Amino acid sequence: MTTDVFEGHRPLLTGVAYRLLGTSSDAEDVVQEAWLRWSAADRSRVDDPRAYLVTVTSRLAVDRLRSARSRREAYVGDWLPEPVSDLPGGADHAELADSVEFAFMVVLETLSPLERAVFVLREAFQMPYAEIGAVIGRGEAATRQLARRAREHVRDRRPRYESDRSRRRRITERFLRACLEGDMEGLTAMLAEDVTLVSDSGGRARAPRRVLEGTAKVGRFLASLGQWRNTERFLRSVGLPDPRPEHLRVDVTEVNGGPAVLISADGRAASLVVVDVAEDRVRHVYLVANPDKMSRLRVPGPS
Repeated sequence: MTTDVFEGHRPLLTGVAYRLLGTSSDAEDVVQEAWLRWSAADRSRVDDPRAYLVTVTSRLAVDRLRSARSRREAYVGDWLPEPVSDLPGGADHAELADSVEFAFMVVLETLSPLERAVFVLREAFQMPYAEIGAVIGRGEAATRQLARRAREHVRDRRPRYESDRSRRRRITERFLRACLEGDMEGLTAMLAEDVTLVSDSGGRARAPRRVLEGTAKVGRFLASLGQWRNTERFLRSVGLPDPRPEHLRVDVTEVNGGPAVLISADGRAASLVVVDVAEDRVRHVYLVANPDKMSRLRVPGPS
């Protein structure tokens, strides 16, 4: 019974932990620690297992997020969330699926650990403020203030992406074609004037370590993907590892519930490009090239 109750809530707990931490590996570690706490607890005193488990998981995640922040200060280049092909538990409703969109997860990284916990638990999981306050060790009034501050912060930075996912996929496919064809004119027409490109290699792959800004710089980098037929130059452009792979693929697939460009080598995910689209223009481009963040991505089968 102890195991059954916990396993019944595991998808939810994983979803909470992933939204708070931004990495599946950390989320799984936190859920495992929550299991240890649950198995050792006096369950006769637990009236609501769901609330208890969410509280324990959230507290563990906030603690881990605080320590992760200090580690990320020493990270080489920009840090982006770990992308996933399979949505974390609790993402079966539209509003919950939206809360794991890659561009939105990037915004969550700009919140403090407490703000992020309050925002996720309130906005994604509709927890009462009193319960959230118990999770973070704050009174209800202070929790409401944190929630207001977090909402304002997210509202100012929230991605302005096109809500129609099928339309976004078509735009992403058009974007990919322009990149692979080296179509600088076509790319420039798709990019917003203030477009940015952020890459995350963790120093493990060749990729820009500074944010690229503006249509000229971003367009030139993306057009360099047109060197894909010259595999060695293409590998350098997107941070793929040497040696030269035997099988190289570029696909538009679903990542974090939205369209993304997945580059794979010899059947393994190697690099990911996500575009934030609004009003038919690409506002932000995110390139994940750190090999440590590729394990949760599913490579499409032969077409």
